Amino acid sequence: MVAVAAHGQQEDVRQQSSDSAILLQAQPAKVATVQGHNPTKALLLSLIPGAGQIYNGHAWKIPIIYGALGGVGYFVYDNYTNMVAFKKEYLQRVNEGVRSLEGYTNYPDMSIYNMYQSYNKNFQLFVIITAAVYGLNLIDAYVFGHLYDFQIDDDLTLHLGPSVAPMPTFGGYAPSLQLTLRF
Repeated sequence: MVAVAAHGQQEDVRQQSSDSAILLQAQPAKVATVQGHNPTKALLLSLIPGAGQIYNGHAWKIPIIYGALGGVGYFVYDNYTNMVAFKKEYLQRVNEGVRSLEGYTNYPDMSIYNMYQSYNKNFQLFVIITAAVYGLNLIDAYVFGHLYDFQIDDDLTLHLGPSVAPMPTFGGYAPSLQLTLRF
């Protein structure tokens, strides 16, 4: 006699032999669930630059991401410090009449103001570029999260070769290129 209980509970299996009854208790079999690759998880992990790429199996992109972020980060810092220095110099010249920025004491006030404006615009531009590089990190992780299981068969070929094409208007043939895609 076999008694089957509801899901998640133990099963009692009773076997009767000719001399004695043996009681066996068996645990229900554990079903392994296969989790697919989750693009949203790759996107959320890439909030830390490079973590989504590791999840997708593209760890080789990490030096590129950090190199790009480091490069634009340097220009953000450099333009910000120069912008602050020229702003301070311009305000000192206008308010106090003091010229203190080394190497720029002979420059007119308008040139100092123009340098401040130039560094300010460059600073803002590189902040936007930094946001764009960070956004590309997010987009890369999300897109390649979707393409994680994408496979291309070996039968897919693209061939470019010479051909002869008919010319209906002139009633002859002309050399041409033929592009063939087989799948």
